[in-house]
Amino acid sequence: MLEDVCFDAQQAAEKAFKALLVLRGVHVPRTHSISDLLTTLAQLGFAVPEDVQDASEPVVVEDYDTAVATATRVAVWVSRIVEERFET
Repeated sequence: MLEDVCFDAQQAAEKAFKALLVLRGVHVPRTHSISDLLTTLAQLGFAVPEDVQDASEPVVVEDYDTAVATATRVAVWVSRIVEERFET
């Protein structure tokens, strides 16, 4: 059960990062590498907060609480960017 939640937290972060690429009109690479996605976002000029960069760390069951908290921070950060984009 906790393994599934950890996997889902990682997937949520991955999809959120890919949403920013779509928002910028950038080709979304076929990768599951959060590190690669963070590198691409940084190259595009996104100032990725350090606590959001934690999403690149591997997730194991023992990190359940951390994985969920990190995925939540990623979702909040991405949501703010998307909302700002559509407010203007």
